[in-house]
Amino acid sequence: MSKRAGRSDIDAASQAPDAGTDDLMLRAWRETCRHVEITESTAALASLLRDVMPLARVVVRQIDRQRGVIETWADTALAAAGETAALRTDVTADQIRRLESDWRNQRVCCLEGGAVGGSGDETGTVMDRLLPADAKRASALVGRLTASRDFLGALILVAAPGERFTRQHADLAAALLEPFSAALENDQRLREIAALRAAAEADKESLLNRLGRKDVTGAIVGAEAGLRDVMQRVGLVARSDVTVLLLGETGTGKEVIARAIHSQSPRAGHAFLRVNCGAIPSELIDSELFGHERGAFTGATEARAGWFERADGGTLLLDEIGELPPPAQVRLLRILQDGWLDRVGGRQPVHVDVRIVAATHRDLAAMVTEGRFREDLWYRLAVFPIVLPPLRQRRGDIPALAVHFAERAAVRFSLPLALPSDEDIALLSVYDWPGNIRELGAVIDRAAILGEGHRLEVAAALGLSAPHAPPLRAADPRVRGNQPSTFAQIVPLDEAMKQHIEAALTVTQGRIEGRRGAAAALKINPHTLRARMKKLGIDWNQFREQVD
Repeated sequence: MSKRAGRSDIDAASQAPDAGTDDLMLRAWRETCRHVEITESTAALASLLRDVMPLARVVVRQIDRQRGVIETWADTALAAAGETAALRTDVTADQIRRLESDWRNQRVCCLEGGAVGGSGDETGTVMDRLLPADAKRASALVGRLTASRDFLGALILVAAPGERFTRQHADLAAALLEPFSAALENDQRLREIAALRAAAEADKESLLNRLGRKDVTGAIVGAEAGLRDVMQRVGLVARSDVTVLLLGETGTGKEVIARAIHSQSPRAGHAFLRVNCGAIPSELIDSELFGHERGAFTGATEARAGWFERADGGTLLLDEIGELPPPAQVRLLRILQDGWLDRVGGRQPVHVDVRIVAATHRDLAAMVTEGRFREDLWYRLAVFPIVLPPLRQRRGDIPALAVHFAERAAVRFSLPLALPSDEDIALLSVYDWPGNIRELGAVIDRAAILGEGHRLEVAAALGLSAPHAPPLRAADPRVRGNQPSTFAQIVPLDEAMKQHIEAALTVTQGRIEGRRGAAAALKINPHTLRARMKKLGIDWNQFREQVD
């Protein structure tokens, strides 16, 4: 600490607290646990301290590195005047680091009137900004508030006019830093929860506006018809905490069923979060799912909770679980077993209480046989599987679904409501729907836009040249000129993609990057190509060996 910053630095460990201090500490912790907001905790703790020291004012200031500000979160002088503690001061990251470095070996420093201010020293400048104006003219104690070794802010005790703090007062203040730190950390978490709740409400309102609904948990179309068996299984499992595995083709409504499980469970009042395991880059999967500590890797400027911690108490939908890389599968297995996870760079495990619903369109059993998915994880996930039928197996639901999507389209696109005609339903009912319900929704949206609110142009939306022409099938030659002639000749999409990439690697002699590399030929980012090759099991080395 700069000499200008204080006449004497106080080491918190220099004195052991006596019996009176022990009693005060017990009362302080009781007040900290009793109050959630920092203003209430500070007022209660200040009332205790006035009995044992000449105290005029207590201030708690928080340092926000990310925004580069110092904010007053509690001030007994302002509270007594009925004012809001909203003082905010800008500060640079370098100034904060300098203050933290100089303050590393002291927890409390004692400042006397006139000792702070006037210098160009970085530490002194930040200390000037930490202190209220009256503290610069009186005796003051400044303590460092921390949590998990992170520098949260400062506790500032200002003596009454004409009074002076002693070493015993400084030792007492040092002993009280821990409850004050806990109070500040509790208040931070409360604000974070409030911010997350506000963001969730905004997302909910946006979602309802897009869907044209008043409630996100609206009735599921087909629950009494094509999805009757599915909804019966949902009713059986929803009240328990059993892990559920949703199986079905892409677009069959797995997220809708996962939300139904959550809404019928005892966790309905808590968060429902969805994470697409296939959309997270492999190098970020651990940080995104399990969180990280500050300094765990380059760019980790602060601790961050992962998806599991954010869903604590609620339900987490792990969509496309088959895309999860093997190392992450191991960590997920531990959470399913005992509820504990390790943050990236963390030293202490974190316990979470989360209901897991996994979903995939892949054949996980086959992936287990091929060694691409852990067998023990498969057994943990498949405790209660629910298979969602494709739309072509529940054609009786198509009329109700078409009406539902037509109503949604009218709201989304601000168009007059146009419902499907009998001819439209006939066309929709004979189509194969390879994209299932998601594709049906897209077709109705397109039909509403083409009809400009006067009608639904379903035939045009399906790509038909005439209103009564036969509907296009997935293998119709009008969709693509080079289609296989029989169902058995259809190559799976992953296999077709694998063959195409291997052909490109053969032509480029195994080169991936560069103007004459496979990535350039396929018009894809080299990193994306490598990730896709890994996913499809393409061995790059065999193409290099062909050159030799």
